[in-house]
Amino acid sequence: MEPLKNGKDGAPARKVHIKTYGCQMNVYDSERMEALLRPIGYAPTAEPEDADLVILNTCHIREKAAEKVYSELGRLRRVKEARGGRGANRMMLGVAGCVAQAEGAEIAARAPFVDLVFGPQTFHRLPEMIARAHREDGLVLETEFEADAKFDALSEMTLEAPKESPGGGAVTAFLTIQEGCDKFCTFCVVPYTRGAETSRPARQIEAEARKLAAAGVRELTLLGQNVNAYADPEGGATGLGGLLRRLALIDGLERLRFTTSHPRDMDDDLIAAFADEPKLMPYLHLPVQSGSDRMLKAMNRGHDASSYVALVERVRRARPDLALSGDFIVGFPGETEADFEATLELVRNVEYASSFSFKYSPRPGTPAAALQQVDEEAKAERLAKLQELLGRQKDDFNAGQVGRVAPVLFEGPGRQAGQLIGRSPYLQSVHVEAPAHRVGRIAPVRILSAGPNSLAGELADQGAAA
Repeated sequence: MEPLKNGKDGAPARKVHIKTYGCQMNVYDSERMEALLRPIGYAPTAEPEDADLVILNTCHIREKAAEKVYSELGRLRRVKEARGGRGANRMMLGVAGCVAQAEGAEIAARAPFVDLVFGPQTFHRLPEMIARAHREDGLVLETEFEADAKFDALSEMTLEAPKESPGGGAVTAFLTIQEGCDKFCTFCVVPYTRGAETSRPARQIEAEARKLAAAGVRELTLLGQNVNAYADPEGGATGLGGLLRRLALIDGLERLRFTTSHPRDMDDDLIAAFADEPKLMPYLHLPVQSGSDRMLKAMNRGHDASSYVALVERVRRARPDLALSGDFIVGFPGETEADFEATLELVRNVEYASSFSFKYSPRPGTPAAALQQVDEEAKAERLAKLQELLGRQKDDFNAGQVGRVAPVLFEGPGRQAGQLIGRSPYLQSVHVEAPAHRVGRIAPVRILSAGPNSLAGELADQGAAA
């Protein structure tokens, strides 16, 4: 597709607005879509009303995700009709991501005013799709699985400095290294929307990581639906542990993280990396979903509660200061009070620094959707009880940091004048009075207090105001 000509003032000829739903991988994909569109004349805008192209990058994990997308499309239809125009001059609407992958034909039927529907494996062809939509003046539907082609396209992309983080500084970034999942948990749509587990070559990952470090990124989070299933298809790094060691050699990168992990893929080498590699942060998100062996079997998790607890103990022996995060589902079909109590008992035994917990909701096409469902009132009561326990554990962990000195990576200005905000090794938000030039640097911070969502501290090094 030929680049669009710029306006008289040199500004890009067109504007794009991308609304991102769901996981960090979608955030990464949205940023790469913007990068793909920039060379053909599209600049990002925060307002969909100002955009020539609006893309909803969707997630199918949350309850009623598709209906939320249709609701937003209804609003955007009115914006599109008010804008008017035909052919290449019309406002274009696109639906990307997992809802597009799972329900592409239904989107075409229910929202015929949409111009583009494409899955997460095909966004690298976005310029070509836009050209086709303009040329044919009709819907372009692309939902094939082609992760390898996507990864190849990403490796050829010229990266600019990453977008600013919520804290205000471009010092942290995401990097997708793996997509898809072969585990087929009975509650999950990911194998159907993202396909089989596919890993990106380590040389491509390293090249992108070096570009990000050169642009000022100091902390890199490696992403994958099942990130610790990573295996270099070219054999350069045998798994995630080897990849982390390779990336740790890059000058400028000071911190490494990864998410999301599956207990079945926590191998010895990755556990050893927590002990051996100081750049790997002492934070692990390791979903368990339930503490009941009966529910874990029904979920097809491939592990039981005791093996999960033993795995956590192994990682904590390797990294005694580890902060653990987890995912939990209450009210899975067939769950009894005894099953739920087993989950509470596991939480009491393991202790979590942070967590994500949800009521089970059926996902069309998944095996669990056809099973007898638990009463909604029981789900709500169980979720409240679980979240109260998990909330206490989080508060206790945060309170335990008070009085300690922690290395904090400052990301940008805080809400108050003269304040900076950053992250501790445990991914906690920390706000500190500090000069602006500290952004992008790691500094020792004495933690003074712990709130529900952040910590407060003071610089602990000499010459703090310099």
